[in-house]
Amino acid sequence: MKEKIMYVCSSCGYQSPKWMGKCPSCNEWSSFAEETVAQKPKSKTAVSISSEPVSLDNIQISGEERYPTNKEELDRVLGGGIVKGSLILVGGDPGIGKSTLLLQICDSVSDCSSVMYVSGEESLSQIKLRAQRLNITTKNLTLLSETSLDSVIYHAKEQKPQIVIIDSIQTMFKEDAASAPGSVSQVRECTYSLMRLAKENAISVIIVGHVTKDGNIAGPRVLEHMVDCVLYFEGERHQSYRILRTVKNRFGSTNEIGVFEMKDTGLSEVKNPSEMLLSSRPKNTSGTAIVCTIEGTRPVLSEVQALCSYTGFGTPRRVTTGVDFSRSCMLIAVLEKKLGFKMQSQDVYINIVGGIKIAETATDLAVALSIASNYKNFSIDENTCIMGEVGLTGEVRSVSYIEKRIMECKKLGFKKCIVPKSNSEDIKIKGIEIIGVSTVKEAIDKVMN
Repeated sequence: MKEKIMYVCSSCGYQSPKWMGKCPSCNEWSSFAEETVAQKPKSKTAVSISSEPVSLDNIQISGEERYPTNKEELDRVLGGGIVKGSLILVGGDPGIGKSTLLLQICDSVSDCSSVMYVSGEESLSQIKLRAQRLNITTKNLTLLSETSLDSVIYHAKEQKPQIVIIDSIQTMFKEDAASAPGSVSQVRECTYSLMRLAKENAISVIIVGHVTKDGNIAGPRVLEHMVDCVLYFEGERHQSYRILRTVKNRFGSTNEIGVFEMKDTGLSEVKNPSEMLLSSRPKNTSGTAIVCTIEGTRPVLSEVQALCSYTGFGTPRRVTTGVDFSRSCMLIAVLEKKLGFKMQSQDVYINIVGGIKIAETATDLAVALSIASNYKNFSIDENTCIMGEVGLTGEVRSVSYIEKRIMECKKLGFKKCIVPKSNSEDIKIKGIEIIGVSTVKEAIDKVMN
């Protein structure tokens, strides 16, 4: 077979016979990498599950379609357990705890399922040492140290485990692909082969994917389209808390989160993340506010902190951690234009405590009030939770799932909730004071009084 040089986009997998600065498919810059491609007939990649079309009414589903992991936080993220025959992708930064999480999954599901753990990064003795540290002694777990995917598939078909874990997809390679392991074409072909293994043999396959410096899973974007479920493992390596977030799930809700704490014996579940995130918050201090967000179907209370400091430069700094930078700049502009705050002379720092990332607009009012609290040097009542979206005219707009949020606040002992006035009219929850506001100025007046 002849070989030729192709340039492949590392973001979307687009191929070109010459190097290009910008990918015409996904518009990414400097994403082309050189690969050696063998000229051969294209392999069949379509998944052949049945020989003929079947009516929806005639498809029989057994009662045991999921393998529960016996970990409440993980089952919440997966939608109730690992679906039989599914392909799951787990991504995260190096050293965040992906391998630890998967080894603990092996232990928790092995009581009712057989598991094969394949590592292309560690030897069998290294995996054994890690299993001993995590107190894993199950007998239904088989280990394989291998990088050839053809060999992995052969052993999987021979042993017929119910769950196969691949750590990681970037270390696997197919013999008939000419490029190096970890390249775009190798990752794509290996994932296609694992998808066929999962669908044709009803084996649940979990694959680990490394992430790039931008936080995206390394390899072509088509990788995320092929799998059934995409999970991101988030957190700082120097902090103990980790968040497992669903980005895509064909068998459950997306944007669910599971919270874990890294300990000497591995990852332990944090069943009440709100209590954890608020455990050591300061009292009677300016610049802090509590907000209730919805992560998937779960209400989570978080602490928003803001610090305003006189700038010594011509252009003030805006630094955000855990919230959207552009939206934070918009809220600062609203405070400056509508309330007369002189923010052009202030550096503003905004932080969500605990390393959690929030993309919901319901945090707008809490962020605005925390900035105002520090700027005006007044404290917000520690028993008050704030939620609401802020518009460009300074109005406070309604948020979804308001009763679920307020019930979570009441459960954790909060006495007051500042909410949009349009939401407050429909709330019939007793035992907690509901304060409806229409504008940011009205909300600031309420918390100052």
